[in-house]
Amino acid sequence: MTRVRRGVLALVTAALAGAAAPAVRGDTSPAAGQAAVREPAVAGGFYPAAARTLNAALDGYLADAVPAAGHRPLALVVPHAGYVFSGQIAADAWAQAAGHQYDTIVLLGTNHTGLQATRISIFDGEGLKTPLGIVRNDAALVTALLAKCRDCVADRSAHAREHSIEVQLPFVRRLFPDLPVVAAIVAPANPALAERFGRTLAEVLRDRKALIVASSDLSHYPPASEAADVDRRTIEAILSMDPAQVVFSLQMAERAGPPGLVTRACGEAPVLVAIVAARELGAARAHAVSYANSGDVAVGDPDRVVGYAAVAFTEGPAGKDLTGLPKRRPSARGPVSPEDRERLLGLARASIDRYLASETLPLPRGFGAETERRQGVFVTLRKRGNLRGCIGQMQPGMPIPQLVQRMALAAAFQDRRFSRVKASELKNIEVEISLLTPPRRVEGPGAVEPGRDGVVLERDGKSAVFLPHVATEEGWGRDELLDNLCLKAGLEQGCWRVGARLSTFQAEVFAERRR
Repeated sequence: MTRVRRGVLALVTAALAGAAAPAVRGDTSPAAGQAAVREPAVAGGFYPAAARTLNAALDGYLADAVPAAGHRPLALVVPHAGYVFSGQIAADAWAQAAGHQYDTIVLLGTNHTGLQATRISIFDGEGLKTPLGIVRNDAALVTALLAKCRDCVADRSAHAREHSIEVQLPFVRRLFPDLPVVAAIVAPANPALAERFGRTLAEVLRDRKALIVASSDLSHYPPASEAADVDRRTIEAILSMDPAQVVFSLQMAERAGPPGLVTRACGEAPVLVAIVAARELGAARAHAVSYANSGDVAVGDPDRVVGYAAVAFTEGPAGKDLTGLPKRRPSARGPVSPEDRERLLGLARASIDRYLASETLPLPRGFGAETERRQGVFVTLRKRGNLRGCIGQMQPGMPIPQLVQRMALAAAFQDRRFSRVKASELKNIEVEISLLTPPRRVEGPGAVEPGRDGVVLERDGKSAVFLPHVATEEGWGRDELLDNLCLKAGLEQGCWRVGARLSTFQAEVFAERRR
């Protein structure tokens, strides 16, 4: 597992979805697994290890969370990947419960380690440590569960390296700091076992104000173009609140899924248990709160994604709320709206700010259909009017918001001409975004019009590019523009006169107001 601080774009390989066993910190011997207080296993990998940084990450995600629908959740479905990928969807789920009164939280995790994989493993220690403090165990509820559940066993070792519950604990500690928890790893995905455990769980919770949290990601490793359709069917099955329909839907889809699909829901068993228990406790309404996949964040790989959903089972009138179901939106022609320009500039700044403060990123969402199209992007940073970083991608590979986010991070941290941007500088930095038309090859230098055209020069295996406004800012004519482009490519002045390939493009440029 790659650590979050290993590099901005290297985050592609970090905590991609929690299907693989996470890196383990400290002693993982059987003796360590029997400790009274469970030590964090994936702090510093799936989420920040420092309390200040972790609080900053939670601040950002909770501030951007989908507002609570109003009805008190009895159960949630929450993802468990690295926060940089699934943290916002997790916060959307937890935000539905924030502000409601509970006296205990039951965390249902899945089994990624294979330890004690035949029964339900209940953590019976004193508590579970997080960078924000210890979340204490609900000893009375653990005792009651072990007494009534024939499928349950007191087992700390199965929890020692498992991350599906651990990544939920910072949200517990932040939103419900005084509440105890019960941590249960539910395996295998046996519908009969889930039915029995769900009913038993409801029985012991009957006189408690409990929140049940099923930790699960959705589809693993289809391309982003297929993930939304796959995950929509899974979420719709979950919203039925019918365990049999969930099982049938998962089985059918995994047999005929898209290329690369490994599973539709790694936490199938926790989800089944949560549905059974929530229904027994009076939940009648299912709410699809939000959805995203790892490809929706700039550091994700769109060819191999993992899906994440926030779902709430609540009190209130029976029915389904489909608001947060994944939607496939075609891109729209036309210029990006002024409102979306402002949102893109805000996303670029927030991405740099959030990464520096919390090792996480905001989730690009809420943009108009015009931003769904693929288009080349440059992000330019200026400090008091002077260039501080500029990196772009001519070839579009993702929707505009994700590419803006990626180029903003690259401009801040990967422009080799400059040192990495520091948090103390941000107040003096202005962000500029250039949305590019596709480059078109021209026959010769005479077709280049400085100030109107951006120019790409290629010769002898080397290349360089200037955005359209560079010539205007520098006061260059055509020959000066092309001479400087040769120098930028590491070639001699005048290289453009013979044997060079020239392409031009135009740009839609917008920037923050000067601070």
